[in-house]
Amino acid sequence: MKMRISVFLSVYCFDSSKFSIYASSIPGAGIGFPPKKVDGEVRVRFAPSPIGNLQIGGARIALFNYLFARSKGGKFILRIEDTDLERSARESEEAMLQDLSWLGLDWDEGPGVGGNYGPYRQSERNSLYKQYAEKLLQFGYVYRCFCSNEELEKMKEIAKQKQLPLVYIGKWARATDEEVQEELARGTPYTYRFCDPRKGV
Repeated sequence: MKMRISVFLSVYCFDSSKFSIYASSIPGAGIGFPPKKVDGEVRVRFAPSPIGNLQIGGARIALFNYLFARSKGGKFILRIEDTDLERSARESEEAMLQDLSWLGLDWDEGPGVGGNYGPYRQSERNSLYKQYAEKLLQFGYVYRCFCSNEELEKMKEIAKQKQLPLVYIGKWARATDEEVQEELARGTPYTYRFCDPRKGV
């Protein structure tokens, strides 16, 4: 089986010894994974977080992905990882796009260009992720957790005081349908947590 190789450069910007190559026949995409192929076409992705300026490590990763795509006649995809809503800023995103353009790293799909696999901002893909999260919920692989940030911080503090590793207690894993529906009716924010199998681990 022919191996597909993707180059990954670590974020240690000035240490040239921090260089590794990952080779695998498993399909995937992104840094550290083999490039994804669609209809035989290589597709590589650069996914920066818009929480500041483009750093040299990020530019380096973008460059190698871009060169790999061009050498294979493939596509260089830009996707913005703006899920950190508190720190992400549109100004930072625009500055990154300008920097990439200045470097000559023109993307084939992404913000301002479009493509067949958008949206290309993570924050705009929530409805898609919600759809698949609901499927996981339907099959019993995840559950809704309504713990507040304050409750989670309290768990951290207790674990720290007892010098124990932080372990989520799974409070909502054992909730009844009535309890869940009550929180949903209140509009309580929740997250999805994977079920922790108690057998066969």
